[in-house]
Amino acid sequence: MSELYIGLMSGTSLDGIDGVLADFSGPRMQVTHHVGSAFAPALRAELLALNTPGDNELHRAALAGNALSRAYAEVVQALLQRSGQSPGAVRAIGAHGQTVRHRPQEFDGTGYTLQLLSPALLAEQTGIAVVADLRSRDVAAGGQGAPLVPAFHQGVFGRPHETVLVLNIGGISNLSVLGAKGSVLGFDCGPGNALMDHWCQQHTGQPFDRDGAWAATGQVLPNLLASLMQEPFLHKPPPKSTGRDLFNPPWLAAHLERFGHAPPEDVQATLTEFTATACSACVDSYKKDSKTLAICGGGALNTQLMRRLQAGSPSLQVVATDALGLPALQVEAAAFAWLARQALHQAPGNLPSVTGAAGPRVLGAVYPA
Repeated sequence: MSELYIGLMSGTSLDGIDGVLADFSGPRMQVTHHVGSAFAPALRAELLALNTPGDNELHRAALAGNALSRAYAEVVQALLQRSGQSPGAVRAIGAHGQTVRHRPQEFDGTGYTLQLLSPALLAEQTGIAVVADLRSRDVAAGGQGAPLVPAFHQGVFGRPHETVLVLNIGGISNLSVLGAKGSVLGFDCGPGNALMDHWCQQHTGQPFDRDGAWAATGQVLPNLLASLMQEPFLHKPPPKSTGRDLFNPPWLAAHLERFGHAPPEDVQATLTEFTATACSACVDSYKKDSKTLAICGGGALNTQLMRRLQAGSPSLQVVATDALGLPALQVEAAAFAWLARQALHQAPGNLPSVTGAAGPRVLGAVYPA
């Protein structure tokens, strides 16, 4: 049977969709093609709005899920066209969907995680089986439902004689600790790009701070940074995960109110330092015999953030995962191709050591072609 899978990822940065075609037929997975597609402005705005309570949410969420599925289908078609493959050659699509709520273990003890998508529509539009809803089984088993990528990271980046640290910086940041003897830990560190992108959009009209150039013109505000770092989530032990439910504009506004007016570029510099400091604190706790801190996700493209991460971990070589063989913008999409494969092989996709679930679980629901 085919060992070609497509992975689709749209993360908390809300910058768009990354899709990969991955070949699992050899001894190591190979990404053969990658397509990146920005969200249409109206879809991005609606997905962002649906992260907070609002009017007529159920109706709007259903339509947004349909729109996202059609955008996913366009990425799939681009991958097929570039690769010359037919839909029948691809075993399945692993589709993450767009997280709009992530509240594991809250309210009733189980909580929930919610990703918008219409997997049935995606299967209809592409003619390929879809594996979706990849987080909720782990939550049902008492886990955080996140992060799910550390098991994949171990297979791709793990080394037998060194602890490798992989830091994914999307809207939220998460760290994988890949032990030299095969142990794996992972958890969310705190904010990634979400707060920086929000502030940049609000004050410059640009969706993100390209290369961190705007942040580089500002000065870090020590008192504001200290206030941000007091967030209790940052000091909780793992397993832990978070999202825009916590690190969002009202959360930031509540901190800014205490310090009066500050130059916007100084706030941007401080938010960049906040992400770097929160991540570096996690890295420092788990670096052990590590020599390398590998960065993936959109944060790897932020030159100023990479500088601040290197300053925060001077004993490590801070590099993009490109240096380890998989480009930074392909890692998460490839992980969801792997998760789709795990589901079809009836193999676990979670790691209880990471999420805190009661045990290994096969993740996802399958929508046949």
